[in-house]
Amino acid sequence: MSKTEFKAESKRLLDLMIHSIYTHKEIFLRELISNASDALDKRYYIALSDENTEFDKSDFYIYIDIDKDARTLTLSDTGIGMSKEEMESNLGTIAKSGSFAFKKDNAPKDGVDIIGQFGVGFYSAFMVSDLVTVRSRVHGSEECYEWESSGSDGYSIKKIDNALNGTQVILTLKQDTEDENYSEYLQEYRIKQIVKKYSDFIKYPIQIEVTKKRLIEGSDKDYEDYTEEETLNSMVPIWRKNKNELSDEDYDRFYQDKHFGFDKPIKHIHVNVDGAVSYTALLYIPQSAPYDFYTKEYEKGLELYTNGVLIMQKCADLLPDHFSFVQGLVDSADLSLNISRELLQHDRQLKHIAKRIQDKVKSELLSLQTSDREAYEKFFESFGRQLKYGVYADWGAHKDILVDLLLFVSSFEKKKTTLAEYVGRMPEDQKYIYYATGENIDKIAKLPQAEAVADKGYEILYFTDDIDEFAIKILEKYSEKEFRSVSSGDIGFENDTAKEAEDDDKTLIEFVKETLKDSVKDVKLSARLKSHPVCLSVDGALSIEMEKVLANMPGNPGAKAEKVLELNPEHALYGTLKAYFNSDKSKCEKLSKVLYNQALLIEGLAVSDPVAYANDIYSLLV
Repeated sequence: MSKTEFKAESKRLLDLMIHSIYTHKEIFLRELISNASDALDKRYYIALSDENTEFDKSDFYIYIDIDKDARTLTLSDTGIGMSKEEMESNLGTIAKSGSFAFKKDNAPKDGVDIIGQFGVGFYSAFMVSDLVTVRSRVHGSEECYEWESSGSDGYSIKKIDNALNGTQVILTLKQDTEDENYSEYLQEYRIKQIVKKYSDFIKYPIQIEVTKKRLIEGSDKDYEDYTEEETLNSMVPIWRKNKNELSDEDYDRFYQDKHFGFDKPIKHIHVNVDGAVSYTALLYIPQSAPYDFYTKEYEKGLELYTNGVLIMQKCADLLPDHFSFVQGLVDSADLSLNISRELLQHDRQLKHIAKRIQDKVKSELLSLQTSDREAYEKFFESFGRQLKYGVYADWGAHKDILVDLLLFVSSFEKKKTTLAEYVGRMPEDQKYIYYATGENIDKIAKLPQAEAVADKGYEILYFTDDIDEFAIKILEKYSEKEFRSVSSGDIGFENDTAKEAEDDDKTLIEFVKETLKDSVKDVKLSARLKSHPVCLSVDGALSIEMEKVLANMPGNPGAKAEKVLELNPEHALYGTLKAYFNSDKSKCEKLSKVLYNQALLIEGLAVSDPVAYANDIYSLLV
């Protein structure tokens, strides 16, 4: 039988289809199943439109058959079928979509929405096949036709005797090569994997005949093979069900089944949105972070479906980085997909959905914060660091979105608090939101710099994460209250005694400053110290804790905080320093260095010359 050439520059287009458009060869099965689903939708639509037509839903299905000996994989459906003219039009012209034309001419009915739009998915079969045979009979017709092609050399159509209902696509698979294993598509387990991955929520049953073993009757060790039909797909996605039909257990089970996590989610979010872009989203807030969450290897993103067909396993664009812990999926029929369905043609629709998801996640987290504080604090223990990174990232572009989600341990009852709660407890005379940084809460609570602030009755936020202070620097203020470190050069109140002593002891202070000129920017008498003799403060935006963080980063730029040594004029050691200054400048110099090194140790910084430090102490003690 003579062959007919493909239309629409078929050879070049088909070659592009086979080698360039699709990322993974397994996609061919998703495309063929989607076409079969469209054919079933068309038949179902027509049946619904005709009041005189009676039909049984059990007659609507997709069947997969494997013949390893013949190396064929066959997909059959009981859909609308194709006439000879439709075969010529839809299969003979690449990029002509019968589904698109049907969808354009018919309004949606009873949830029926046709998937196909480009008319190219069928040709993905040539990625794995040497020969593709299509047999089809229009529903209600007595004529059956066979379309056959081995690729870009063209196709043939002939009339055949066949009693099938709908369409049958027979793929004769290519032989295996060193690089490609086409035989994998003749394995039941592999077909099951692909169907489960991409087509689990096609609304018609996808069936296959599987081989199983059973004990031979009367035997305790001999087995025989038998075959059994098995439905591979779930059909009705949970997110398309009515919320009032679902329990928390249903949502949790789906979370586990989809391997979104092995824990129990803290919260699920199920939304249906109609508007410029309509979509359904089922989102989960996990309880604990995956082992690789804070590494470069972690891949964020939501599963993206269109009409129940998986398009992308991890659509990163649906989630901002600060909410990368969110698991779940989005299903929308309104997205503009490219020819392979693997990428989006325009990001406007996606950005719209992503913005709505971000707002919804924030709203639900704030609700959890007030309704179940224990659960929220558990969530924050796992993912609070990511929220803080979000505040700091992109020069603070997202800080207004995230600020009210933050928690910090406070000196008030040593419990976690929001910034709103902190500000709500501030005395009227308190000008700043005070914070202190350190390795852990116990060490921060003992910092000399915190004494005067605590003595005033002001609450202090304890920063123990290395990102905390960077995030706060980006925030700058909250509710018109500036953030101020207890180690800042200006803590907002003065000590008259220190000011008077500094005026009297200018020459001593200048001597100490000259002694330590290579280590500190300035020396002054302290307004913040009570019981401790000495501490370090900073002059400038870079704090001592920030210096530590930067020092541990690759390619450390060598940034240093501008340190100020503060002396407590009411401490006995200051009296000793004054006495040495008047009687023994050498000992005054040594004591100045000892006090500076003590301040370093309090901050958790290394003494640059431990031997010299020990010798100075020994000399002073003797």
